[in-house]
Amino acid sequence: MTTLDKAGTFTLGDRTVHRLGYGAMQLAGPGVLGPPRDREGAVAVLRAAVEAGVNHIDTSDFYGPHLTNKIIREALHPYADDLTIVTKIGARRDGTGAWLPAMSAAELTSAVHDNLRNLGLEAMDVVNLRIMGSGDGHGPSAGSIAEPLATLVDLQKKGLVRHIGLSTVTPTQVAEARGMAEIVCVQNLYNLAHREDDAMVSDLAQAGIAYVPYFPLGGFTPLQSDALSEVAAALEATPMQVALAWLLQRSPNLLLIPGTSSVGHLKENLKAADLVLPAEAVARLDRIGAG
Repeated sequence: MTTLDKAGTFTLGDRTVHRLGYGAMQLAGPGVLGPPRDREGAVAVLRAAVEAGVNHIDTSDFYGPHLTNKIIREALHPYADDLTIVTKIGARRDGTGAWLPAMSAAELTSAVHDNLRNLGLEAMDVVNLRIMGSGDGHGPSAGSIAEPLATLVDLQKKGLVRHIGLSTVTPTQVAEARGMAEIVCVQNLYNLAHREDDAMVSDLAQAGIAYVPYFPLGGFTPLQSDALSEVAAALEATPMQVALAWLLQRSPNLLLIPGTSSVGHLKENLKAADLVLPAEAVARLDRIGAG
Protein backbone atom coordinates (compact mmCIF):
# COMPACT_ATOMS: atom_id res chain seq x y z
CA MET A 1 0.00 0.00 0.00
CA THR A 2 1.36 3.42 -0.95
CA THR A 3 1.04 6.52 1.20
CA LEU A 4 -1.76 7.90 -0.95
CA ASP A 5 -3.69 4.63 -0.75
CA LYS A 6 -4.07 5.23 2.98
CA ALA A 7 -6.10 8.37 2.27
CA GLY A 8 -8.57 6.40 0.17
CA THR A 9 -10.19 7.18 -3.15
CA PHE A 10 -13.40 8.79 -4.39
CA THR A 11 -15.22 9.01 -7.69
CA LEU A 12 -14.76 12.20 -9.69
CA GLY A 13 -16.87 12.09 -12.80
CA ASP A 14 -16.15 8.69 -14.31
CA ARG A 15 -12.71 8.43 -12.69
CA THR A 16 -11.54 7.07 -9.36
CA VAL A 17 -8.94 9.41 -7.88
CA HIS A 18 -6.81 9.44 -4.77
CA ARG A 19 -8.24 11.81 -2.19
CA LEU A 20 -4.91 13.62 -1.95
CA GLY A 21 -4.27 15.47 -5.19
CA TYR A 22 -2.27 18.51 -6.24
CA GLY A 23 -3.24 22.13 -6.91
CA ALA A 24 -1.15 23.86 -9.56
CA MET A 25 -1.83 27.50 -8.65
CA GLN A 26 1.53 28.01 -6.95
CA LEU A 27 3.42 27.00 -10.08
CA ALA A 28 2.88 30.52 -11.46
CA GLY A 29 4.82 33.54 -10.30
CA PRO A 30 4.10 35.75 -7.27
CA GLY A 31 0.41 36.60 -7.00
CA VAL A 32 -0.33 33.79 -9.48
CA LEU A 33 0.88 36.13 -12.20
CA GLY A 34 3.74 35.68 -14.63
CA PRO A 35 6.27 32.87 -14.90
CA PRO A 36 7.65 30.96 -11.91
CA ARG A 37 11.03 31.86 -10.49
CA ASP A 38 12.18 28.31 -11.20
CA ARG A 39 10.48 26.68 -14.18
CA GLU A 40 12.61 23.53 -13.93
CA GLY A 41 11.60 23.26 -10.30
CA ALA A 42 7.92 23.58 -11.25
CA VAL A 43 8.30 20.76 -13.76
CA ALA A 44 10.05 18.66 -11.12
CA VAL A 45 7.22 19.16 -8.61
CA LEU A 46 4.60 17.96 -11.10
CA ARG A 47 6.62 14.90 -12.04
CA ALA A 48 7.28 14.10 -8.38
CA ALA A 49 3.55 14.37 -7.62
CA VAL A 50 2.60 11.90 -10.34
CA GLU A 51 5.45 9.55 -9.39
CA ALA A 52 4.08 9.56 -5.83
CA GLY A 53 0.68 8.44 -7.11
CA VAL A 54 -1.19 11.73 -7.47
CA ASN A 55 -3.81 11.30 -10.20
CA HIS A 56 -5.90 14.45 -9.65
CA ILE A 57 -4.43 17.81 -10.65
CA ASP A 58 -6.37 21.03 -10.26
CA THR A 59 -5.46 23.96 -12.50
CA SER A 60 -6.81 26.87 -14.54
CA ASP A 61 -5.66 28.71 -17.61
CA PHE A 62 -6.09 32.01 -15.78
CA TYR A 63 -3.16 31.02 -13.55
CA GLY A 64 -0.29 32.96 -15.00
CA PRO A 65 -2.36 33.48 -17.15
CA HIS A 66 -1.80 30.62 -19.61
CA LEU A 67 1.51 29.61 -18.00
CA THR A 68 0.60 26.94 -15.48
CA ASN A 69 -1.13 24.75 -18.05
CA LYS A 70 1.86 25.00 -20.35
CA ILE A 71 4.12 23.82 -17.51
CA ILE A 72 1.77 20.90 -16.82
CA ARG A 73 1.95 19.94 -20.49
CA GLU A 74 5.74 20.20 -20.55
CA ALA A 75 6.07 18.08 -17.43
CA LEU A 76 3.45 15.39 -17.96
CA HIS A 77 2.29 15.15 -21.59
CA PRO A 78 1.48 12.56 -22.86
CA TYR A 79 -0.63 12.08 -19.75
CA ALA A 80 -1.02 8.84 -17.82
CA ASP A 81 -4.33 7.12 -18.51
CA ASP A 82 -5.48 7.50 -14.90
CA LEU A 83 -4.57 11.19 -14.56
CA THR A 84 -7.58 13.48 -14.10
CA ILE A 85 -7.01 17.17 -14.84
CA VAL A 86 -9.61 19.59 -13.53
CA THR A 87 -9.75 23.22 -14.59
CA LYS A 88 -11.96 26.19 -13.86
CA ILE A 89 -13.35 28.99 -15.99
CA GLY A 90 -15.28 32.17 -15.26
CA ALA A 91 -12.51 34.60 -14.34
CA ARG A 92 -9.69 36.51 -15.99
CA ARG A 93 -6.68 38.57 -14.90
CA ASP A 94 -5.98 42.15 -15.84
CA GLY A 95 -2.57 43.81 -16.17
CA THR A 96 -2.43 44.61 -12.46
CA GLY A 97 -3.20 41.06 -11.43
CA ALA A 98 -6.78 41.71 -10.37
CA TRP A 99 -9.27 38.82 -10.62
CA LEU A 100 -12.23 39.83 -12.77
CA PRO A 101 -15.40 38.01 -13.85
CA ALA A 102 -15.37 36.50 -17.35
CA MET A 103 -18.82 34.96 -17.56
CA SER A 104 -20.12 35.74 -21.03
CA ALA A 105 -20.72 32.86 -23.42
CA ALA A 106 -17.83 34.03 -25.60
CA GLU A 107 -15.44 34.31 -22.64
CA LEU A 108 -16.39 30.90 -21.23
CA THR A 109 -16.06 29.23 -24.61
CA SER A 110 -12.70 30.86 -25.25
CA ALA A 111 -11.50 29.78 -21.79
CA VAL A 112 -12.31 26.12 -22.47
CA HIS A 113 -10.44 26.28 -25.78
CA ASP A 114 -7.48 27.99 -24.07
CA ASN A 115 -7.31 25.19 -21.50
CA LEU A 116 -7.48 22.50 -24.17
CA ARG A 117 -4.82 24.12 -26.34
CA ASN A 118 -2.35 24.83 -23.55
CA LEU A 119 -2.79 21.44 -21.90
CA GLY A 120 -2.71 19.57 -25.21
CA LEU A 121 -6.08 17.89 -24.72
CA GLU A 122 -9.08 17.24 -26.95
CA ALA A 123 -11.56 17.31 -24.05
CA MET A 124 -11.33 18.39 -20.41
CA ASP A 125 -12.03 15.76 -17.76
CA VAL A 126 -13.80 18.25 -15.48
CA VAL A 127 -14.46 21.98 -15.86
CA ASN A 128 -15.57 23.97 -12.81
CA LEU A 129 -17.69 27.04 -13.38
CA ARG A 130 -15.98 29.58 -11.10
CA ILE A 131 -18.40 32.18 -9.78
CA MET A 132 -16.68 35.47 -9.01
CA GLY A 133 -18.46 36.58 -5.87
CA SER A 134 -18.41 39.27 -3.24
CA GLY A 135 -15.53 41.34 -1.90
CA ASP A 136 -12.29 40.48 -3.70
CA GLY A 137 -14.11 37.97 -5.86
CA HIS A 138 -13.11 34.98 -3.75
CA GLY A 139 -16.31 34.66 -1.74
CA PRO A 140 -19.72 33.38 -2.85
CA SER A 141 -22.57 35.71 -3.71
CA ALA A 142 -26.24 35.04 -4.28
CA GLY A 143 -27.85 34.97 -7.72
CA SER A 144 -28.76 32.65 -10.54
CA ILE A 145 -25.92 30.90 -12.37
CA ALA A 146 -28.20 29.41 -15.04
CA GLU A 147 -26.96 31.55 -17.93
CA PRO A 148 -23.21 30.79 -17.67
CA LEU A 149 -23.92 27.18 -16.74
CA ALA A 150 -25.99 26.78 -19.91
CA THR A 151 -22.89 27.69 -21.92
CA LEU A 152 -20.86 25.04 -20.13
CA VAL A 153 -23.60 22.46 -20.69
CA ASP A 154 -23.51 23.30 -24.40
CA LEU A 155 -19.74 22.80 -24.47
CA GLN A 156 -20.27 19.44 -22.78
CA LYS A 157 -22.76 18.44 -25.47
CA LYS A 158 -20.14 19.33 -28.08
CA GLY A 159 -17.69 16.92 -26.47
CA LEU A 160 -15.20 19.52 -25.21
CA VAL A 161 -16.07 18.96 -21.55
CA ARG A 162 -16.69 15.53 -20.04
CA HIS A 163 -17.94 16.57 -16.60
CA ILE A 164 -19.08 19.79 -14.91
CA GLY A 165 -18.28 21.15 -11.47
CA LEU A 166 -18.85 24.39 -9.59
CA SER A 167 -16.58 26.70 -7.61
CA THR A 168 -17.34 29.37 -5.00
CA VAL A 169 -21.07 28.73 -4.89
CA THR A 170 -23.94 28.74 -2.42
CA PRO A 171 -26.20 25.78 -1.62
CA THR A 172 -28.98 27.45 -3.62
CA GLN A 173 -26.72 27.70 -6.67
CA VAL A 174 -25.71 24.05 -6.30
CA ALA A 175 -29.37 23.05 -6.27
CA GLU A 176 -30.07 25.19 -9.32
CA ALA A 177 -27.12 23.68 -11.19
CA ARG A 178 -28.09 20.10 -10.32
CA GLY A 179 -31.46 20.81 -11.92
CA MET A 180 -29.68 21.63 -15.19
CA ALA A 181 -26.81 19.13 -15.34
CA GLU A 182 -24.97 16.40 -13.49
CA ILE A 183 -22.56 18.13 -11.11
CA VAL A 184 -19.57 16.00 -10.11
CA CYS A 185 -17.80 18.34 -7.68
CA VAL A 186 -18.01 21.59 -5.75
CA GLN A 187 -14.86 23.58 -4.96
CA ASN A 188 -15.24 26.12 -2.15
CA LEU A 189 -13.22 27.63 0.68
CA TYR A 190 -13.38 25.19 3.59
CA ASN A 191 -10.94 24.38 6.38
CA LEU A 192 -10.63 24.11 10.14
CA ALA A 193 -11.31 27.80 10.62
CA HIS A 194 -13.97 28.23 7.92
CA ARG A 195 -16.77 25.72 8.41
CA GLU A 196 -19.68 27.54 6.74
CA ASP A 197 -20.08 24.67 4.27
CA ASP A 198 -20.40 21.91 6.89
CA ALA A 199 -23.98 21.10 5.84
CA MET A 200 -23.08 21.24 2.13
CA VAL A 201 -20.19 18.81 2.63
CA SER A 202 -22.55 16.32 4.26
CA ASP A 203 -25.32 16.80 1.70
CA LEU A 204 -22.92 16.29 -1.21
CA ALA A 205 -21.46 13.20 0.45
CA GLN A 206 -24.93 11.66 0.57
CA ALA A 207 -25.35 12.45 -3.13
CA GLY A 208 -21.98 10.96 -4.05
CA ILE A 209 -20.59 14.33 -5.16
CA ALA A 210 -17.01 15.35 -4.42
CA TYR A 211 -16.26 18.46 -2.38
CA VAL A 212 -12.87 20.03 -3.08
CA PRO A 213 -11.80 22.46 -0.35
CA TYR A 214 -9.24 25.14 -1.14
CA PHE A 215 -6.96 27.20 1.13
CA PRO A 216 -6.51 24.52 3.86
CA LEU A 217 -4.59 27.06 5.96
CA GLY A 218 -6.35 30.20 4.74
CA GLY A 219 -8.03 32.80 6.94
CA PHE A 220 -6.83 31.60 10.35
CA THR A 221 -6.61 34.10 13.21
CA PRO A 222 -3.39 34.11 15.26
CA LEU A 223 -5.13 32.22 18.09
CA GLN A 224 -6.46 29.61 15.69
CA SER A 225 -3.01 29.20 14.14
CA ASP A 226 -1.48 28.79 17.61
CA ALA A 227 -3.97 26.06 18.48
CA LEU A 228 -3.24 24.22 15.23
CA SER A 229 0.51 24.54 15.76
CA GLU A 230 0.21 23.13 19.31
CA VAL A 231 -1.72 20.10 18.06
CA ALA A 232 0.81 19.60 15.27
CA ALA A 233 3.75 19.79 17.68
CA ALA A 234 2.14 17.19 19.96
CA LEU A 235 1.71 14.84 17.00
CA GLU A 236 5.21 15.59 15.61
CA ALA A 237 3.65 16.80 12.37
CA THR A 238 3.45 20.07 10.48
CA PRO A 239 0.40 22.34 10.76
CA MET A 240 -0.36 21.69 7.08
CA GLN A 241 -0.23 17.93 7.59
CA VAL A 242 -2.66 18.21 10.51
CA ALA A 243 -5.01 20.51 8.59
CA LEU A 244 -5.03 18.09 5.66
CA ALA A 245 -5.48 15.05 7.89
CA TRP A 246 -8.45 16.72 9.59
CA LEU A 247 -10.06 17.26 6.18
CA LEU A 248 -9.42 13.65 5.18
CA GLN A 249 -11.12 12.45 8.37
CA ARG A 250 -13.96 14.97 8.11
CA SER A 251 -15.82 13.30 5.22
CA PRO A 252 -15.00 10.66 2.58
CA ASN A 253 -16.06 12.92 -0.31
CA LEU A 254 -13.41 15.56 0.40
CA LEU A 255 -10.73 15.65 -2.30
CA LEU A 256 -7.68 17.70 -1.30
CA ILE A 257 -5.56 19.76 -3.67
CA PRO A 258 -2.72 21.28 -1.61
CA GLY A 259 -0.33 23.23 -3.78
CA THR A 260 3.37 23.94 -3.53
CA SER A 261 6.30 24.79 -5.77
CA SER A 262 8.71 22.70 -3.68
CA VAL A 263 9.31 18.95 -4.01
CA GLY A 264 10.16 18.83 -0.32
CA HIS A 265 6.90 20.47 0.71
CA LEU A 266 5.02 18.24 -1.73
CA LYS A 267 6.36 15.14 0.01
CA GLU A 268 5.49 16.63 3.42
CA ASN A 269 1.94 17.37 2.30
CA LEU A 270 1.39 13.88 0.91
CA LYS A 271 2.49 12.35 4.22
CA ALA A 272 -0.76 13.71 5.67
CA ALA A 273 -2.27 10.48 4.37
CA ASP A 274 -0.23 8.60 7.01
CA LEU A 275 -1.48 10.77 9.88
CA VAL A 276 -4.40 9.46 11.93
CA LEU A 277 -5.68 12.10 14.33
CA PRO A 278 -6.67 10.78 17.76
CA ALA A 279 -10.10 11.72 19.11
CA GLU A 280 -8.74 14.30 21.56
CA ALA A 281 -6.86 16.07 18.76
CA VAL A 282 -9.96 16.10 16.55
CA ALA A 283 -12.01 17.57 19.40
CA ARG A 284 -9.51 20.39 19.91
CA LEU A 285 -9.26 21.04 16.19
CA ASP A 286 -13.05 21.12 15.85
CA ARG A 287 -13.16 23.93 18.41
CA ILE A 288 -11.02 26.11 16.10
CA GLY A 289 -13.98 26.59 13.77
CA ALA A 290 -16.70 26.56 16.43
CA GLY A 291 -19.12 29.46 16.49
